Amino acid sequence: MESVRARGEAAVRDLRRLPKAHLHLHFTGSMRSATLLDLADKYGVHLPEALRSGEPPRLRATDERGWFRFQRLYDIARSCLRTPEDIQRLVREAAEEDLRDGSRWLEIQVDPTSYAPRLGGLIPALEIILDAVHSASRDTGLGIRVLVAANRMKHPLDARTLARLAVRYADHGVIGFGLSNDERRGFARDFDRAFAIAREGGLLAAPHGGELSGPASVRDCLDDLHAGRVGHGVRAAEDPVLLRRLASRGVTCEVCPASNVALGVYEKPEDVPLRALFDAGVPMALGADDPLLFGARLAAQYEIARTAHGFSDDELAELARQSVRGSRAPQDEQRRLLTEIDAWLAG
Repeated sequence: MESVRARGEAAVRDLRRLPKAHLHLHFTGSMRSATLLDLADKYGVHLPEALRSGEPPRLRATDERGWFRFQRLYDIARSCLRTPEDIQRLVREAAEEDLRDGSRWLEIQVDPTSYAPRLGGLIPALEIILDAVHSASRDTGLGIRVLVAANRMKHPLDARTLARLAVRYADHGVIGFGLSNDERRGFARDFDRAFAIAREGGLLAAPHGGELSGPASVRDCLDDLHAGRVGHGVRAAEDPVLLRRLASRGVTCEVCPASNVALGVYEKPEDVPLRALFDAGVPMALGADDPLLFGARLAAQYEIARTAHGFSDDELAELARQSVRGSRAPQDEQRRLLTEIDAWLAG
């Protein structure tokens, strides 16, 4: 039930009950801390204190050393996923966590090449991941789809291979193609052919940009990769012309406030430019990014909007609507979710 402020003030609507779509969640980063500890013990993997403590590690990725530490922690966690059963467990638990936070549609992002060595190769790895997604969706009722992401630290030819693979499985749960890792390295245009393959195959183009690099990286996503969504995109707030362009084109930015602060992009939650993007008419889908490392799941991102930025319940409902409209959920599913959001607001 909704909690009520003292002295008869208006009810505070429960943000966990607000229906929403989750469009920015990385595969290994979705893992529960307890599951990581369990798997590490199972396989004899030594975890550094930053991953054993149960508390989010102190991270600051605005310099090369900080980003390397973040990647190292992520790689250690990923090394604990070794069997199809581990993959099944991760996806099922991610779905359970999402449902608990009010998510009704999840698009989870994964680079299958990272799991291929332990799962029998690239194609088997993706098929195991998709099978886990189908099982978790069936068992929990959460709509789940997959966005295959290339690593910009690797050769663009690798990205083309992944794009072709993603298109091959477009009818089996893959809905988009992304580009992750440090956007300060390399150029978006180096991956233009991979994204062309993905778009021609009917997939959404959703590269990362505008997180560790400034607004120019967002423009590169639009100009070179023809992005339909942008992972993060918050640094676009530094360029009013770019904000108008995103708004006029209806390009959704997958904004992850807690991770922006955890990685040092902004000093505190109040500094994340949620209000600037919202007031400019830029569609947003709040996301948790990597809750294993940042400690905050989906509902916490909406809580940041409420407490740090003064978003009203009407505005929070609109953020949820924007997440649904920015998703690749079928139209009937979108209509159902939008109706449920209206019911949350009316209730």
